[in-house]
Amino acid sequence: MNRLIRLSPTGIEYGDYAWNFASGCDNHINGKCKSGDFNCWAYSITQRFSNHYPNGFKPTIYPDALVSPVYLKKPSRILCAFMGDLFCNSFNPDEKIEALMPSRKVSVCMSLKGWLYTTITQCPQHTFIFLTKQPQNLIKYSPFFSNCWVGVSATNQDMYDSAVYHLNRIDTKVKFISLEPLLSKIHLPNYKDVDWIIIGSQAPYSIKTFPKWEWVKEIIEACDKTNVPVFLKNNLRLPKYSCEGAMPFYKKHPTGTMELRQEFPNVEN
Repeated sequence: MNRLIRLSPTGIEYGDYAWNFASGCDNHINGKCKSGDFNCWAYSITQRFSNHYPNGFKPTIYPDALVSPVYLKKPSRILCAFMGDLFCNSFNPDEKIEALMPSRKVSVCMSLKGWLYTTITQCPQHTFIFLTKQPQNLIKYSPFFSNCWVGVSATNQDMYDSAVYHLNRIDTKVKFISLEPLLSKIHLPNYKDVDWIIIGSQAPYSIKTFPKWEWVKEIIEACDKTNVPVFLKNNLRLPKYSCEGAMPFYKKHPTGTMELRQEFPNVEN
């Protein structure tokens, strides 16, 4: 019997598995994200696979999936509810949910936040990665456990500044910002306030929303000043290895070949 319900390998390169115990978001208009006015890739998937997402992109919790990571023994980076936004206004961390508790083999009624944290504490071998476009609601879940990385998506300067402000209000092991899609030049004045920066283009790829290379270069150079690791996503269309790859987009691999900057936070759970 498959116990990894709604937990499966992911194509997002900085994660190993996607744990979609929740899907959907209220921060869109017909699939176009209000935070940046671009098409939401998750929305389009829920429309294509209606059998798997019977409520479309309406915020939905799947109780049978709340304990899935307990059955995954191999230490993994798990992307939490990336098919929506757990921190949107429609999801209430205090909502009571009845689900099966594996350790007791009986149904238990607990808050959404309680279920998440019960599962996370039972899985110290995993790293749980959360990402939101609604950072004002992160405080409802703080403090996060030591095996949680918490991030905010930002596409422009205002969103970046808001992300830093709200990340400073929470307690978590790793705070990061995902600049995807990077739609305008962003100045990073608050280097010490984040532990990791991810940079990407819009998915699916669109030349109209492809970031300018000088924007990307300036961000990487700002991060390098204070040793903030940078992860360049594959949708930037840069090869993994390149004999001609240039700094700061690449660093020299031990073999002598230039390797794309796909760095991770230097932390231990």
